[in-house]
Amino acid sequence: MNLVLLDAETLGEDLDLSPLKAFGNLKVYPRTAPEETAERIRDAEIVITNKVVLDRERLMMAPRLKLVCIAATGMNNIDLDAAKGMGITVKNVAGYSTPSVVQHTFALLFALMEQLKYYDRFVKSGAWSRSGLFTHLSRPFHEIADKKWGIVGLGTIGSEVARVAESFGARVSYYATSGTPHSDRWPHRDLDDLLERSEILSIHAPLNERTRNLIGERELKLMPEGSVLLNLGRGGIVDETALAVELDRRMLYAGLDVTEKEPLSEDSPLLKLKHPERLLITPHVAWASVESRRRLLEGIVRNIREFVDER
Repeated sequence: MNLVLLDAETLGEDLDLSPLKAFGNLKVYPRTAPEETAERIRDAEIVITNKVVLDRERLMMAPRLKLVCIAATGMNNIDLDAAKGMGITVKNVAGYSTPSVVQHTFALLFALMEQLKYYDRFVKSGAWSRSGLFTHLSRPFHEIADKKWGIVGLGTIGSEVARVAESFGARVSYYATSGTPHSDRWPHRDLDDLLERSEILSIHAPLNERTRNLIGERELKLMPEGSVLLNLGRGGIVDETALAVELDRRMLYAGLDVTEKEPLSEDSPLLKLKHPERLLITPHVAWASVESRRRLLEGIVRNIREFVDER
């Protein structure tokens, strides 16, 4: 059986891919450009891809293809209708990244709330050594306990963030982007109400017609002074131009692991802030702990094994 992995770099160089070799002849490409895709999948029976697009035209160029394994949960890079019509099975991996994303949510929050970058620079610059005082309190910080924490998107990840936030003493409420409340454990609020009351707001929703630019200029202005916005969902949910303006206009903080264009454009307004200390950006790594990527590979192997066993 011929297997092709189209974008191995997205899984990390430290991940052992040898379990995939048990299913046949494996070809591994670090990256695959759109113009390279058709040739690389032409003789494949199984294709593994994270972000490489497989549309109808490309799928038609792979007459032997039987299975597409998505190295992710989202399936928007595959033409599912075309695959179904051609008898191609498509399998994703769900739930593998939840602990990693939850952990990263709090990593962003702690770094912003406790001004960790500032205090680290203060010590390493020698300023603390010269101060003659055992402590330094020029950047006051607050506790999570008793803070109002709003969650946009109470799916698997959002629910786990809510549970952990409660363990710190936060008062959690949420907004369901579907429009239908689905949890009795935490109160549901409309979006404006959630924004107006939340001292911490974290986003864990998918990008779709209901969530694109959900948080724009008007919505950002509703957030309390000194509040923290965390986006661990998708970049297109937050209007980045409006966010840049608001971060410079007043005391608001934001932690982003996702941006509308990835990698972030060099001319992005987020890179030109007058107050860059109010923004922390990581390059879409929340999902990617070592353990999470191992679970992802295990899920891919499991999907292939189930497919082979069913044949």
